[in-house]
Amino acid sequence: MNGAQALMQTLADAGIEVCFTNPGTSEMHFVAALDSEPRMRAVLALFEGVATGAADGYARMAGKPAATLLHLGCGLGNGLANLHNARKGKVPVVNIVGDHATTHVPYDAQLQSDIETVARNVSPGFVRTAQSTAQLAQDAADAIAAARGLPGQVATLILPADVSWGEGGVPCPPPPPPAAPAADEAAIAALAQVLRAGGQRCALLLGGQALRESALLAAARLAAHCGVRLLAEVFPTRMERGAGLPFVERIAYLAEMAGVQLADVEHLVLVDAKAPVSFFAYPGKKSDLVPATCTVHTLATPAQDAAASLKLLARALGAAQAAPALEPAQRPPRPRGPLTAPKVCKAVGHLLPEGAILIDEAITSGLMLGVMTRGGPRHDLITLTGGAIGQGLPNAVGAAIACPDRPVLALIGDGTAMYTIQALWTMAREHLNVTAIIFNNAAYSVLNVELERVGAQEAGPKAQSQLDLGGPVLNFAQLAQGMGVHAVRARTAEELCQALEYALAQPGPHLIEALVPESLGGAKRKVLPWLLRSLPSLPQPLARALKKKIAP
Repeated sequence: MNGAQALMQTLADAGIEVCFTNPGTSEMHFVAALDSEPRMRAVLALFEGVATGAADGYARMAGKPAATLLHLGCGLGNGLANLHNARKGKVPVVNIVGDHATTHVPYDAQLQSDIETVARNVSPGFVRTAQSTAQLAQDAADAIAAARGLPGQVATLILPADVSWGEGGVPCPPPPPPAAPAADEAAIAALAQVLRAGGQRCALLLGGQALRESALLAAARLAAHCGVRLLAEVFPTRMERGAGLPFVERIAYLAEMAGVQLADVEHLVLVDAKAPVSFFAYPGKKSDLVPATCTVHTLATPAQDAAASLKLLARALGAAQAAPALEPAQRPPRPRGPLTAPKVCKAVGHLLPEGAILIDEAITSGLMLGVMTRGGPRHDLITLTGGAIGQGLPNAVGAAIACPDRPVLALIGDGTAMYTIQALWTMAREHLNVTAIIFNNAAYSVLNVELERVGAQEAGPKAQSQLDLGGPVLNFAQLAQGMGVHAVRARTAEELCQALEYALAQPGPHLIEALVPESLGGAKRKVLPWLLRSLPSLPQPLARALKKKIAP
């Protein structure tokens, strides 16, 4: 075996079945080795950000890492944004980056760069450059172990070309699966005492693995027994939702609204989550969203078993047999009339199929998605964990490959869609069952909102032009058709529903371009900053009602 063949067998023996690739010259021996391993599926992406985002989406749904194959430091740089999202979501990825042959490095060729420095931004826990063919497979096994550990992470293995082509490669046995301990008895006892005394003044903040069914049910039993509130991170990595599962209120993206949600919480218990902070800094506003009167506790860290810890806490409180409150089955009615973003969300809720994977990168256009799908058929929700836009379409590729028997719906804003639009080509090439709905409001709507919130001076024509996508207006239906994806435009709710019904009934990828006005445009955008500033001074019931009206 050469190094690449030994590496390929090591990956496959460890259960890594998919490699998302965008290769170049230095990776050709790895590419050739793909044919030596029938267990490895190779999926080509036309842009590195699609490959990395697809690996992220795959791991979220498969529960295990995929591999990527990227070309040198420049290719890694192109894929960095979605590796950042994977890092923030604690998603396991084995990230393989080709490098020049070790003998070629001293010549400082045009593509020579410091790959390790670039990689540490997204792989702080594991970056390694393979030094020899004989050691390569062990390096790969170490990378796999690091990626699969708890919490999951992006593990980057840098593969020099001569290490790949060198003879004498020896496959390495797969590393053992990670073991996650539950919270210890002392932590359980201390938190049980807090919840007994605190009741409705306590909240569990769930993230990561705590948003899966087993953990959700344990948390809901605690809520039923003790009166604690259930909250979820702003952007969950993967959240199970729908009829028959507990409802969990997500922390709002807008810091002022998150403040309303947390205002009366005196004890915040973290379960595979971090304490909430503002997404950005704003003049005169604090970054830490936890009230000064609130004490933060930790039940389970990301390295611990969230579900087991919640069950132990429920047992300690006598809540193990409590009846959890579960969502009843319900759907919104079929929308009608001129199309708006809330009507698109309503149509998705009305037609959502059982077992769907719902990917939300709709930004402002998706404000009503949660409430419209709350009692729908069971589904998984994937969101933008790291805030680096361009995640949604690649995530859909990976999720569809991980779960080929489940429909994937990706709701994407027009600005973010253009970051990784090449994902549509991969969907067509791989015949994936993905329905992408692009909200075309011809604006970076969220940035228009932020311009008002940060207190910048009133925007003039040059400033406004940087947040406007209206000249020319993008035609996503034509872009999709040019990459082999069936696509239509919808201007009315009736057209949208008809297109969605067709897409869900026909195999292969589909794109629906929803032509909608901005959800937070015009007068709403002018009023919003004033309203947000006023929330802290309003009576709590009124503040909560306003928050629910804007972002339910």
